[in-house]
Amino acid sequence: MRDRQLEVYELFEKGARARAVRLCTDEVIAEHAANPAGPHSDALQRVLRYQRRAALPGKYVIVAVRPWHEYRVGALAGVRGEAPVVLDDGPYRTEAEAMHAVFLKRVADMRSAAAGESAW
Repeated sequence: MRDRQLEVYELFEKGARARAVRLCTDEVIAEHAANPAGPHSDALQRVLRYQRRAALPGKYVIVAVRPWHEYRVGALAGVRGEAPVVLDDGPYRTEAEAMHAVFLKRVADMRSAAAGESAW
């Protein structure tokens, strides 16, 4: 028997991703680069809300290698107690630079996931 709830959620997710990708304009990306911590425009807030609700396995995070001196981007394993896998990105001198790097990686993932999908 099919789980209709999963099908509906998948449709919702595709639509939400398509809307978030459409909002990822050069202006929105530049706004995030200028001030990753906010305040943000409505469009950027919507993109960030979509990104933040992603599943934990593979989600990009900031790893403070040396707090206040060196940051890197990591990917969560999604298993309690396991450390994130530190990626080859960086190092970044400030937390703001690392926040923007995480944002750009998430935008790239959103765009690649949306490629080939048809929005409702």
